[in-house]
Amino acid sequence: MDYSIVWAESALEDLREMVRYIAADNPAAAERFGNAIIARVEVLGGFPRTGRIVPELRDDLVREVILAPYRIVYELDDDSLRVSIVRVWHGARGELEI
Repeated sequence: MDYSIVWAESALEDLREMVRYIAADNPAAAERFGNAIIARVEVLGGFPRTGRIVPELRDDLVREVILAPYRIVYELDDDSLRVSIVRVWHGARGELEI
């Protein structure tokens, strides 16, 4: 059974900021980037444990997938079959903040 995908406001704001930043120079690239992030996230509905455990947190339910140089961080809720996207984090931003 597929998991539902929910975006936390923090992750939506991360994505909006990145798309706006890229769009300032290249709107087409911004659209491709946004679509690539969304496509990567959609895979998690069918394969929620695809991502690795976030090394800093060492919690089996907090995972990430990489779309270099971005980290898409999510939490699993196996009881409600939900994947919550919590951050879309650029590696250059330093330590992950959740």
